[in-house]
Amino acid sequence: MVVAQKQAGSPLLAPDEPAPFELLEVDGPRPLVLACDHASNRVPRSLHGLGLNGDSLTAHIAWDIGAGAVTRLLSERLQASAVLANYSRLVIDLNRDLNDPSAFPAISDGVLIAANLDLSVTAKAERTRALFEAYHDALRGVIKAQTTTERTPVLICLHSFTPYVHGVWRPWQVGILWHDDPRLAVPLMTALREAGDLIVGDNEPYSGRHSADFTVDHHAETLGLAYAGIEIRQDLIDTESGQQRMADRLAAVLEVVLQDERLFRPFAG
Repeated sequence: MVVAQKQAGSPLLAPDEPAPFELLEVDGPRPLVLACDHASNRVPRSLHGLGLNGDSLTAHIAWDIGAGAVTRLLSERLQASAVLANYSRLVIDLNRDLNDPSAFPAISDGVLIAANLDLSVTAKAERTRALFEAYHDALRGVIKAQTTTERTPVLICLHSFTPYVHGVWRPWQVGILWHDDPRLAVPLMTALREAGDLIVGDNEPYSGRHSADFTVDHHAETLGLAYAGIEIRQDLIDTESGQQRMADRLAAVLEVVLQDERLFRPFAG
């Protein structure tokens, strides 16, 4: 496995700060790409923590707790290339259309993001160039590198979700998000449910049919790639041991599901 990073010259990021994304390049047995849009809670030093305290920046509003670690573990287990975001979704949400107000959230889960109030066009453009475009260009490049006339890659996007929202318990341990293409999502849900010890959501607790799903919409659906969004409840992956267990579980199931060669051809509808 080769771990590579690219740094784009930008007034947003100091030269000694991490690159906009982390790239894990793997020459694996099949074309398979993992993406983690919300892997980090890091904020560029130039933004002074967005005016938030440490508690807010370690909470779910800043990142998908545990998702980055599970993505790295799956990259190893499945021998799959991966692209992970290196900065918080509170700076810019990489899984949102740029015209969506939540791409530059002024409030998240009741927390005011003061530094995002009345953002100038210039400030938005710089965050877009330095972080959003860099990440999606990297993901696009990995997908292109694994695309041939005979086979296309499978894309899996990993996220995590809170056990409660507005005081309501979310019973699902894992949710699979998808829209029109069932090739990966449906057998993946079936396989995860077979042991009988997981409650697996079908487009729960979020829906792959919702417009707030930029990465899959623009990197998989537009190209006809087989894909799935995997949402994992955070109380299962907020420790190293939990991350290892979930990565083992997902890897074992995916190894079986990914044997279907139809997944590596464009979706015909």
